[in-house]
Amino acid sequence: MVKRLGVVLVLAFACIASGAEPPKLPAPKAPAVPEADGYVVIPDASVPPSRSHVYKAIFDSTQGSDDPKAILPALNMLGSELNAMAVAGVPSKNVKFVVSFHGPAVQGLLKDDAYRKKFGVSNPNIPVLKTLRSLGVELYVCGQFLAFEHVDTATLSPDAKSLSILFDEYQVAAGGDSKKSFNDTEALNARSTRARTCIAVSESPPRSK
Repeated sequence: MVKRLGVVLVLAFACIASGAEPPKLPAPKAPAVPEADGYVVIPDASVPPSRSHVYKAIFDSTQGSDDPKAILPALNMLGSELNAMAVAGVPSKNVKFVVSFHGPAVQGLLKDDAYRKKFGVSNPNIPVLKTLRSLGVELYVCGQFLAFEHVDTATLSPDAKSLSILFDEYQVAAGGDSKKSFNDTEALNARSTRARTCIAVSESPPRSK
């Protein structure tokens, strides 16, 4: 162990002495959803995004944002994937994404006046929701949660449709042959560690996830 550590230190000092720098990656790009994390193109990636495959995913949004000025974790994750698709040149018709909102994440759907009344700031999710709709993303909110929590639907953005959940979500999922499901707890962990899978969505058959 000591010998191995010595070798590592020698190599580290050698790099410093030679002035070697780690290779610089391109800056992240966010052409589709600017509010979300950008996509970094990895040169000579073993499995780059494919323009010919249909990517399908359901993003399960349950977590609210720790900062009311920041967008929901699930929207950030979804937006970052859309940025990746846009940078890679994947046509919009080959991107089939769905978001299902439950629990604290529903607060991110509040209309701006209701959100400002609750948090004291404008709702940063509103422009993102509109962008996602324009990009063909389907947005659904859990009707069961709204019923049990007595949420006034008049206070929510009209960009999200109500589902009876869970059966309706199964029907949405059944609309395709192969999907990857994202939970926003993963999104929170991924954003903090930057360990998010690059284009971690399943492809349409004949390939499996």
